[in-house]
Amino acid sequence: MNMREMCRVLRRRWYVMASLTLLGLLAGFHLHRSVPVEYESQSSIALLDSTAVAQLAPTFGNPLSNAGGSLVVTADVLIRTLSGADAARALQGLGVTDPYTVGFAANASGPMLTLSVTGTDRARVLEETNTLTAFAGEQLTALQAAAGVQPRYFVQTAPVVLPQTPVPLLKSRYQQVLAVVIAGTAAGFTLSFATESALTARRRRRAAAAPAAGAPAAPGLAGPAGRTAVRAGRDHPPRRRRGSRPDATALLSGYLALAFFIPSNLTLPGLGGVGTPANAYALLCLFWYLASWLTGRIRPPAATRLPRTAMLVLALAVLGSYLANATRGSSQKEILGADRGLIGLLVWVSLVVLATAAIHDRSRLDVLMRRMVVMGAAVAAIGFYDFFTATNIADSITLPGLQSSVPQIATLDRGSFTRPRSTTAQPLEFGGMLALLLPFAVQQALDPARRTLARWRRWAPVALMGGALPLTVSRTSIIGVLLVVLVMVPRWRPERRWAAIGLLCGAVAAFKVVIPGLIGTITALFASFLSNGDSSTQARTVKYGAIVPYLEERPLFGRGFGTFTPDLYFFTDNQYMLTLAETGLAGLAALLLLFLTGIHQGGAIRRLARTENDRELGQAFFASALVALVISATFDSLSFPMFAGMFFLTLAAGGSHLGFLRRAAPQHPTVESPCPHTAPCPPTAPCPHRAPDRVPVP
Repeated sequence: MNMREMCRVLRRRWYVMASLTLLGLLAGFHLHRSVPVEYESQSSIALLDSTAVAQLAPTFGNPLSNAGGSLVVTADVLIRTLSGADAARALQGLGVTDPYTVGFAANASGPMLTLSVTGTDRARVLEETNTLTAFAGEQLTALQAAAGVQPRYFVQTAPVVLPQTPVPLLKSRYQQVLAVVIAGTAAGFTLSFATESALTARRRRRAAAAPAAGAPAAPGLAGPAGRTAVRAGRDHPPRRRRGSRPDATALLSGYLALAFFIPSNLTLPGLGGVGTPANAYALLCLFWYLASWLTGRIRPPAATRLPRTAMLVLALAVLGSYLANATRGSSQKEILGADRGLIGLLVWVSLVVLATAAIHDRSRLDVLMRRMVVMGAAVAAIGFYDFFTATNIADSITLPGLQSSVPQIATLDRGSFTRPRSTTAQPLEFGGMLALLLPFAVQQALDPARRTLARWRRWAPVALMGGALPLTVSRTSIIGVLLVVLVMVPRWRPERRWAAIGLLCGAVAAFKVVIPGLIGTITALFASFLSNGDSSTQARTVKYGAIVPYLEERPLFGRGFGTFTPDLYFFTDNQYMLTLAETGLAGLAALLLLFLTGIHQGGAIRRLARTENDRELGQAFFASALVALVISATFDSLSFPMFAGMFFLTLAAGGSHLGFLRRAAPQHPTVESPCPHTAPCPPTAPCPHRAPDRVPVP
């Protein structure tokens, strides 16, 4: 369905669209007038070492000079204490009845806490913030006294930012109003096409029943062909040429261009990390699919249901966590985070539905996969520029109407090397995304149908992606490369296998010569990891135990998808731990189902393949899904929009490829159908596809 046809449907069903849009506007206006303005006040405190252990500055004797990072664990204990139910009851007795939050101060390297209170009475909010600030120091003293700590060793609290004058939270209010208006408009759009589909179906039933009732045919047209032409002309407007009609491949290609070439840290204001232009475009594509599906222009092909079923399970887990977040009295930031989580879920659903249900031509799916690899190679080339120039080209890109969702992004270094991130938000996302796409680059380079192309055109994406992965100087990238090699190379013929092993050894030697110290730095990373001497690994494993209390509190559906943000809690650097905290055991099971679905699809494609290229393609899907499964334990992968988009798109492409192979595979003989559809029935075998023999009448 093209834009002209969509506009025609909306014009015919204007009463549905106008009424629901007006209803949304009225509801938004009522919300703006009836909901009172909320105010927020904040204060910050720092934890100081006791005078018995701190070495005071010799000149000034300033205790703030000893507010180092060694008290981070103490600060975490204090945060958990203040966030508990006992502390909430004690604060209610002191007059703090409005919602409050306690967490680590943003972008702080030491034990600094931010305390905030939100309410509708400005004077009361300021008074409650003062009470909460004093109560934090009292609770810290009480905790140490209960643990038997001597008073001279007590850790103290010192105010860094005094309780601030409450400011109105107009942004969150406008977001709520805008959400109501958008919901009304979206409902009007969807119901307009649903109404068009229902009325068209009713007209068809009436037209089909008219000849049986003896109704006269349309003038100038006679017979069934004439009646069919009349109904077709009335129900469907004249269609344009097929080449000018947008299809799912064209729409998804637009998504890839926006996702790869607009830095993923640039987002629409107020939407956070999920507000990238690519995600907004994917939501519009979802409306296109709904309009086409409701009017009967698109029907999901057979044997493509598995990825959509896995997404349904994930959606149910996310909705369960959303309800769990709504029932636990969460803060305003957590509510907005849960809303953004639902937006991200709709983006993923859009990618899966478009790739599995709207692509009916395998050649168009191959075009989409090729475009994905080529664009990924271009992003890898930008990573080379960042590495050798020690800069980041994405920092100089600014677009009107977009703002950075990650403040103060700086170029990261490890050892003496700059870690590139290209157009992604972080080097880990850059490496993870390339590791997902590398198997498809290898498969397309080995495709016999592409042998007519120049060799450099076939192998340039492989060289760019494979070469950019070590430049990130991260274990995640190296693990991804090793998984791709271990999955794909053993399946090759011996001559190709030994050639690949020799090429890999030569590439390692070339890196050692061209970039001295890079291989040694990467080797040292794994050596420190195996000896448990790496500080980043220790910081991550310490946080794993910190997830347990949140999981024990809400084990089934968690605290709410998208609510466990670093500014309120802490970084997890592990997608499985983050999923447990946000969506509980149900979300973890759904996430594992997604990864296992991708692995199963790759294996099924390889088993059903009739050509060597299809077998290589199945192995590529298998390797890509396995990479996503493993490296998600090394960083919170689905929190990064580019990695998440490529994962769900490759998952859906695997389901679509599997559907093409299953529909083309011959049917196995059964009792009801003893001969396959693709083979002629033997004369002596009963077959429902052959007309029964005439029986002579005596």
